[in-house]
Amino acid sequence: MNNLFTGKLTRLVAGDPETVGELYAKWSRDSEFLQLWDTDPPMIRDVKKTQEWFRKEEEKARPGNFGFLIERLQDGRRIGMVGLWDTQNQHRSAFVSIGIGEREFWGKGYGSDAMNLILQFAFRESNLHRVNLYTFAVNPRAIRSYERVGFVREGNVRGAMLRYGKRGDHVFMGILRDEWENKNRE
Repeated sequence: MNNLFTGKLTRLVAGDPETVGELYAKWSRDSEFLQLWDTDPPMIRDVKKTQEWFRKEEEKARPGNFGFLIERLQDGRRIGMVGLWDTQNQHRSAFVSIGIGEREFWGKGYGSDAMNLILQFAFRESNLHRVNLYTFAVNPRAIRSYERVGFVREGNVRGAMLRYGKRGDHVFMGILRDEWENKNRE
């Protein structure tokens, strides 16, 4: 049996609001990261306000929301965040989000490794049937990473966002449990 939260490059670890807030405030200084992470306009975040926001979010979190920090196995450095959100038990589905906040680790497989871990948690431990995500058409690196772990592009929401002075699409992707299991036979 393998370790549920440890992959080849990363492990998923719990994050308290202070740590998560500090990291997110740090990553908010990189406007490209924010533009690829969220639809909100990029804004540099204050550490204390961000920690307070995460504290309030944790207090009102509903069952079925699972957030983790992504830690590099090599040195224990926390490089990003991943989580399952809006779990619908009746339908056995949830949304996933992921972000590698440390730019030096973009495009090196850390995101794919962490995504496989959260999918393992979703399908094998949470008994989900489907995991969904939205990403942005202006982020082909993310789309390739999601496809590498088995996500299928299911549609676009045309002209849904403004980035870099141009209209762009949201890309909707999904993966079913049997698709992920077929790709990850052990």
